[in-house]
Amino acid sequence: MSVNVSAPAITAAGATGWRRHAWIGVLAVGLALFLAVERTLVATQNPNMIPTTILLGAAVVPAAFVAFISGRRLRYAVTGTVVAATAFFGGVIGLVVAGTLEFDAQHDLGGLPMIGVGLIEETSKLIVPLTILLFLRRYRTPADGLLIGVASGAGFAAMETMGYAFTTLIASRGSITDTVDELLLRGLLSPAGHMAWTGIAAAALYAAAASSQRGRKVGEFVVAFLIAVGLHALWDSQHSLLGMAVVGTVSLALLAFAAHRCAVQVQQRRVPVAATEPLPRPDRRA
Repeated sequence: MSVNVSAPAITAAGATGWRRHAWIGVLAVGLALFLAVERTLVATQNPNMIPTTILLGAAVVPAAFVAFISGRRLRYAVTGTVVAATAFFGGVIGLVVAGTLEFDAQHDLGGLPMIGVGLIEETSKLIVPLTILLFLRRYRTPADGLLIGVASGAGFAAMETMGYAFTTLIASRGSITDTVDELLLRGLLSPAGHMAWTGIAAAALYAAAASSQRGRKVGEFVVAFLIAVGLHALWDSQHSLLGMAVVGTVSLALLAFAAHRCAVQVQQRRVPVAATEPLPRPDRRA
């Protein structure tokens, strides 16, 4: 009798192979659609095209980055439906909760420091990932948390960008150029902001839920969450693109480190029989 102990690993790698470069298609098609709508808007000056322009401009890069993370060589159990639902509800619920808490805090305190904004928004973006963790117990690995966190951050970032673009449109008295510039800037920077921060925190949250060493992992989650809050506050405190680029680079590096830890934890949980000791020979005695 032969035992193929490497089959699960091969199957898992093959399952992600076709998705590895899917993000390029998402980005290319999304940008093509955005440019087509934006050029039509400029040529016709038809205000009916403005909502579509804002929607595409805010959503294309976040969607491509979610596809990029989904295509990494990690063992995800999360389905595309869950990812899409997380992005939608994570964005809506996160904005509603954060907007309400920030308004109340500013009203009561007369202002809100950057660290307060970071604390409120990073907490709000974790509501949907935490809900999934509590009620959908099949998604409990750190890799699942990473992808779900990035998706929640993507929804939040896209909807926030839509709001900023609409505000820019009004403040500039209908300037399409200013609105598109705002969309491009915030869209391109979104992976290094909300998406990275929530991915870092959610991966640590799911790692704590899945670990038998609950106390240590909860401590690691608290550290990861505080890092996300700190990066958020630093980002909001910057007044130059260079400063934002530095914070964004650190954020993406920490997200990559979190993804690496997810992969290492999966490898440590595997016990390849062939690599440890030979299988016992069957006893042929009568």
